[in-house]
Amino acid sequence: MSNLQLLWFLLSAVLFTGFFFLEGFDFGVGMSVKLLAKNKRERDQVIHTIEPVWETNQVWLITAGGAMFASFPEWYASLFSGFYNFLLLVLVGLIIRGVSFKFRSSAENSRERNVWEWTMFLGSVLATFFLGMMFVDLVRGMPLDASKNVMNASFTDYVNLYSIVGGVAVTLISYLHGLNYLRLKTDGKIRERANAQAKKLYPVLFAGLVAFAILSFIDTDFFKERMMSSLIILVLIVAFAAMAAYGSYKDKEGFSFISTGLVFAGVVAFLFNGLFPRVMVAKDAKFHLLIENASSTPYTLKVMTIVTLILLPIVLLYTAWSYKKFSKRVSVDVLDRY
Repeated sequence: MSNLQLLWFLLSAVLFTGFFFLEGFDFGVGMSVKLLAKNKRERDQVIHTIEPVWETNQVWLITAGGAMFASFPEWYASLFSGFYNFLLLVLVGLIIRGVSFKFRSSAENSRERNVWEWTMFLGSVLATFFLGMMFVDLVRGMPLDASKNVMNASFTDYVNLYSIVGGVAVTLISYLHGLNYLRLKTDGKIRERANAQAKKLYPVLFAGLVAFAILSFIDTDFFKERMMSSLIILVLIVAFAAMAAYGSYKDKEGFSFISTGLVFAGVVAFLFNGLFPRVMVAKDAKFHLLIENASSTPYTLKVMTIVTLILLPIVLLYTAWSYKKFSKRVSVDVLDRY
């Protein structure tokens, strides 16, 4: 395995971490439209917190998929063909969620508005749940053949207890991340209710993390191949979740928000750590898809690295500027434009 191959494996993990950290709270806010807000003015307030940034955040998923396509075409081909149905559902969720922003603002009555609010909620749940299931199935192991195709997968290869727990966990973390974002970006009753609801959900998150850890021990080879690093990362994930809960009880919303983002980072690190040196786990070990034989040519990786070194700082600076530009809290009293 070359240094460039390893670099792009790590960069793939970084890009997915960026996606879940940024788009994760967008999904959570989308869910809160129906789970937290109680009237039109509160729903306006909630939606307005992410209107300036949600499209930018969603680009991280496109970037991660594009990087995978360019740096690991074999991985991209096997993953996207093998999980076609899951990715189709994710895409449907992203589409209906995206159009709901515009159509809701153009709705002529409360009935139409309610339809698009439910669309926003369902799109957010669909995307997070099936992305969580897909990543868990990826490390659990799929029936790859000699051509590295998922040709003979059964229903239970896709839908099983481990993948369902993974999907629920990612959805729950997204929702908590969204609640913490709302604590940062709003004032009044919605902020208080977001904190109260988060406090009730942290015990559920801890129970889910325990279930996820147990099933990871049973259904993956992580603890056989990488016992120490897997345990360390799991401890860090729990510690980050505890930090987020502490921030809720001490009314430190920024601390909670960063902490739930770090929970996402820990989950991605746990999965990629367990994958290494593979990019897809096969049920038959001789068919594992490895980093060294799934990557592009050295020249391609070299060109991509140069381009990334030039463009990535610009993207990060623009992202930081946009969040600073829209950093003020959103008050329900000034939102009468819908």
